[in-house]
This record gives sequence, structure tokens and C-alpha cells, in this order.
Amino acid sequence: MSRFLDALAGKPVDATPVWFMRQAGRYLPEYRAIREKHSFLTMVKTPEIAAEITLQPIRRFGLDAAVIYSDLLPPLQTMGLGLHFEKGVGPVIENPINTPKDVDMLATPPAGETMMYTPEAIKLVKAELDPLGIPVLGFAGAPFTLAAYAIEGGGSKKYEKTRVFMYTEPAAWRRLMDKLVTVAGSFLTEQAKAGAGALQVFDSWAGALSRYDYERYAAPYTAKLIAIAQKTGLPVVHFTTGTAGHLDAIAAAGGDVIGVDSGPSLKEAYERTGGKPLQGNLDPYLLQAPWRELKAQTDRVLAEAPKTGYVFNTGHGLVPATPPDAVARLTDYVREQTSA
Repeated sequence: MSRFLDALAGKPVDATPVWFMRQAGRYLPEYRAIREKHSFLTMVKTPEIAAEITLQPIRRFGLDAAVIYSDLLPPLQTMGLGLHFEKGVGPVIENPINTPKDVDMLATPPAGETMMYTPEAIKLVKAELDPLGIPVLGFAGAPFTLAAYAIEGGGSKKYEKTRVFMYTEPAAWRRLMDKLVTVAGSFLTEQAKAGAGALQVFDSWAGALSRYDYERYAAPYTAKLIAIAQKTGLPVVHFTTGTAGHLDAIAAAGGDVIGVDSGPSLKEAYERTGGKPLQGNLDPYLLQAPWRELKAQTDRVLAEAPKTGYVFNTGHGLVPATPPDAVARLTDYVREQTSA
């Protein structure tokens, strides 16, 4: 077993495993060279390109896990929602959900018929990384986050349309969430079949909800999705942002491992989640700070982390301005400080 998978299982490891969300992305010059030639969705949907991008940070930094190059939103496209990415704007849903009828029009095709490009990319990555003992991590968006994108039509700061829809159309909301569970669950299952070593559920927008609303409108469906993912036999990481105030409710919704953003201390997170294995939670912007600050805060995170059952990661994805040299230095430092 890899040190990454051992840590997810709560087992002792020879050094704290390290990987970073969005470790394959725009901060790497080799990624930008590919991006100049292809659109974002073309890269995601071409297995050979997605595999190459997935492998770039592993080759450069020797990280303990590869995360498949994909995105949260292609499942929405398979359901009948138009999707494109605008430079400087991000994802745009061309026909966002406005009415219960819009929900009823959504399809729920099996991922094996519509999204096999990502499982095929996982197979390619696995073939290269298996000899090195490095697993590949598959992922999907949680139902609430996917619903918010589908209703807002893209990114949002207030999530007003989403919250109003779930308050005023509770029956349609339940139908929408159940459809999203079906599609995302099928996608995770296909990634597991292709050879993923672990799965991560991203509820990036869960922090938009109060604890009460989270437990009523989001958590039951996240729990359904995680249960589907766990049927594969793989460990499941449940990651949210902006949820420091109700990490216990996040943990109760499921997951073998809880991904922690940069808000709470890991000591607090460990207590609030009932001692589950943790992943996180360095502020990704610290990688643009002077080494003295990055080192000090890395020391703090490592001191707060549980002694077993811990994966070092950032509290959210690496940003385009991240210096690759900082990623390399940080990775080496964590290994040096935690080697048995």
C-alpha cells in the first residue's frame, strides 16, 4: 500500500503523504504549453491529454498521489445543461435551472455511456504510476455544489438563486438533488472501476449554507453520494469549504476522511469530526509568501495534525500565481520534518 492510502486508512506511515488540490494546473509551465493548444473541455475529455496533465506534477515534485485532471461540471453537461468556459469568467451554464420543469427535463445517463474519458485517463495514469506505488485520486462534485452551479449559471458570491429555489420549490429541489446523486454516483463508480485508489467528493460551496440549511437541504444527498462511492470499497475523502462552524455535521454526512479548508485548526477539526483521518489545511496563498512565513505556518499545521491518519494538503486548490519552486521546497520540507 502507498503511504497516501495508509494515511487515509489511519495507519502509521514513514512520512506524512503530500499532494495538493489543483496540483495539475496553470502554475506549471508545462501545463500552460498544453493549454495554449487546446480548450479546457478538450483537455478534460481527451484521455491522453488529461493523463499527461495529471502526471506533470508527479514527475516534477514526486508527490504521493495523483489527482485525475478533470472538473466538477461535465456531469451537468451530460444531463442536458449547456456548458462552456469563458476566459476571465470561468464556467458558464448556458441554460440554468429556473423552474421545476427545468429539473424534470434533466436526464440521468450512466457515466459509462457519457463520461468514459475520465476513467480512460485514469487507466493511462495508473499504468504509469502503479510501478511507483503512487495511486490516482478520482473525484466528483457533491450534489449541493453541482446544484448551485446549475441554478446560478456559474460562479456566485451570494448563491441567492439557489437558496431561493430550495426554499420555494422543496419538491423540485429533492428531485434535482436525487438526480445529481445518481449522475455523480455513477461517475465515481466508473472512476473506481478504472483503477482509482481513492475518491474525493468536493462540496466546495457548502459554506454558503447555515448549519440548519446544510443539514436539511444538502447533507442527506451528500450522504447518499458518499454511500454509493463507498460501495466501491475505496476510501472516500469528503471536502468542503467555509464550514468550520459545523464540521461535525460535515463528518456526520459521511466520508472516511475529512478534507479541511484553511479556516479551523486541524486540532479543532480532529475533535469536531470525531477523530476521523484528516486532509489539509495550509492556506494555498502561503506558497507565494516568503519561505520564513511558509515554513512557520507549515510547522504550525504539522504540529496541529493528528499523529496518524493525516495527509498534508492545502485548504483549497493551488492558484495560478503559485511558484513551482515553492511547491517543490514545501513538499521536500514536509517529508524531512515527518520522516520516521
